[in-house]
Amino acid sequence: MSTNKTNAAAFVVREAREADIPVLIDFLAKLALHVAGGVDHVLKDKEQKRLAESLRRTMNDANARILVAELPDQRLAGMGYLAVWRSPGIWEQAGDIEFKSGIIDDIWVEPDCRKLGIFSALLQDLIAFAESRDVQELILEYSVTNKEADAVWSKLGFKPTGVRAAAFTQTVKAELANRQ
Repeated sequence: MSTNKTNAAAFVVREAREADIPVLIDFLAKLALHVAGGVDHVLKDKEQKRLAESLRRTMNDANARILVAELPDQRLAGMGYLAVWRSPGIWEQAGDIEFKSGIIDDIWVEPDCRKLGIFSALLQDLIAFAESRDVQELILEYSVTNKEADAVWSKLGFKPTGVRAAAFTQTVKAELANRQ
C-alpha cells in the first residue's frame, strides 16, 4: 500500500483487518448520517452485526478491497472500498467479451483529518487495485444532497450516467389509482 508522498509520517494506507471492523462500522454510520443530514442516531445491534459480517466477507473477497488510512498513533483516519463488477457482453457480434467496472462503494475521511491527502491516497490505491483486475471504468453513487461529494467527484471526471430514483410504495400506488 502507499504512504503519503508529501509527509511519510502523516499516515499509511493499508488493507483493512478484522480488528478494524468496529471503526469501519463507525465510519459507515458517520457517512450515512452525513449524507442524510440528520441528527445523530445509534445503529441497532442487528445492523452492526450485519455490517460486520458484510465487511468480513468483503475482506475475504479477492475482487474487492477495503483500505484504511492509519495515523502514526494507530488511529484510523479514513477508509475506502471498491468491488470489481463483471458483466458479460450482450451482443453476439462482440464475441466472448467481459466488461469489468470498479464500484466505489464508500470513501470516508474523518473531518479532523481532511486536507491531508488521505482521500487522494485512498483513491489512488483503490484505482491501482482496480487496474490490477483489468478494470478500466469506475462507477460510484452519491446522494444529490451531498454537495461535497458532487464537487469532488465532478472534478475527478465523474459524470452522471443515469438516475437512481426512490419512492414510497404508497405514493406510487396512490398515483396509479389517480390514473384510472
